[in-house]
Formats: sequence, structure tokens, C-alpha cells
Amino acid sequence: MSTNTLTFNETLRGILDFIEVAIHSILYVRQVYPADLFIRRKKYDTPVFQSRHPGLNEYISGAVKAVGEELTLGNVDKVVVVIKDKEQVPLERFIFAVENMISVESFNKDTSVENAMTPAALGLYFRSFLVKLSMVESQLGQMFLGDDVSFAIVLELKDNKPPAPRGEEPPPWIPANPDQTTPGVGDKAELHMIRAVNTGVINLSLAVQESEIKLQREKAMKAPRPPPPVPASTPAPAKEGQQPSPPSPAPHAPVPQVPAPDQAPEIAGNSE
Repeated sequence: MSTNTLTFNETLRGILDFIEVAIHSILYVRQVYPADLFIRRKKYDTPVFQSRHPGLNEYISGAVKAVGEELTLGNVDKVVVVIKDKEQVPLERFIFAVENMISVESFNKDTSVENAMTPAALGLYFRSFLVKLSMVESQLGQMFLGDDVSFAIVLELKDNKPPAPRGEEPPPWIPANPDQTTPGVGDKAELHMIRAVNTGVINLSLAVQESEIKLQREKAMKAPRPPPPVPASTPAPAKEGQQPSPPSPAPHAPVPQVPAPDQAPEIAGNSE
């Protein structure tokens, strides 16, 4: 086994590869698409689920490629997978936060970085990320949004920078709805850390944030319902030798319905 430490390019490719695998896992675990759309595979020596839909796979890989163009330049602050309802209201944000720890000249990006971790150690960290991600439902609960939930991939750049120019090609990003970005989070949102790794080259952490609106809806659904009202009608007088009939039971109160999304996934960029 090689004991060489990571190069900048190895770290970059490793993180992008992991983010792509993790996005597929998020869509599976949070039931954004039906389970039969995914196939079981193995990555980092642990089972993962990958979409079998060519269009969705192309969309995710294209988004990750665009992230890589910005990450190479050290411009990326966060990559956020936003899960939304039919009103485009964010319910959960899976936040990949990155931090470039060193500045490397282009001619030096394939040289091992002193004091960085090894590629094998990075693979073990990614394995632990995915194991924890697969169990996130125990923290978050089920979404209960049916077939209409959607998602967006949001790129947040450092210092409000615009995306890097691509010559005559159209930009891969469109402006994001501010409500979907992490600055648009309500004061009562809850953040759960999943895992973090300090590679010595580019550091990465993954957390999931439950929006204030999602938590309010869950609280409303769990609130005890009032007892059914007692009918105001008075039973008719009983005839001699008979007992009065009991009043008919009132119907149960309706179960509150949570709205579900109907929008297709979209790729979004920093709107500020």
C-alpha cells in the first residue's frame, strides 16, 4: 500500500467523486425518487445506491463537474443539496462545506503535499461519511411528501464571487432563490453534523439542516387533536320499558395534510 500523501489534484478528484456518490445517496435515503430507480453498488468498501436514470445521472455529474471548475480556483464555500416541497419551500439542506487549506501553483498540483493524509486514509473517511449518511433518517424522520418532492443543487461561492467565465459557453449555473441558500435559513432551523475530514489540502464537512418550516409542520402534525365535539341533540324520550338510544359518535377530526412538491430538479447558483 502506498504511503505517499495526497496531491492537490488527487484531493480534488476524491472530493468531487465523493460528493457525486453522496448526492445519489441523499436522493435515495430521503426518498426523493422511488427506491426502484436506484441500484445497489459498492463504493469505498461500503454499499451505496446509485440512480439508474440516465437523465438524472447526467444532471448530477454535470453539476459536480461545474463544482470542480470552481473548486480548482478555490472559490467554493459550500455545495448544498436542497430538498423542497411543491411550493419550492426548502425543508432540508445537505451542506458540503469546503475549505482550501493551501495555495498550489498549477505546475505543482500533482506533487504530494507534506503532512497531508494518504489516499487510503481519505477513502476510509469517505466510507464513514456514507455509513452515517445512510442512517440519517433516524435523526430526521421520514419526509412523507409522496411523489412530488424535488431538489436543487446550490453552489455558494466565497466572497460573493461570480462563477468563473467559460468563454463563449453558457454558464452552468442559474441564480438561486435566496430562500434556498444557507444565508436564507430561519433562526429556528436545526443543524446536524454528519462528518468532517481535514485532509491537509482541502477540508470537507457534511451537515444536514432541517428548516424552520419543516420543524413547525412536524410539530403541528404531532400535536394532540382535540376530542370530537359532543352532539347537541337531546335523545327522544324512551317509551315505557325501553332504554334511550346513545348518541351517534362524532366523526374523527381530519388528519392535517402536508403539501408536496411538483417541481422538477433544478441546478442553481449563488444569487447574491
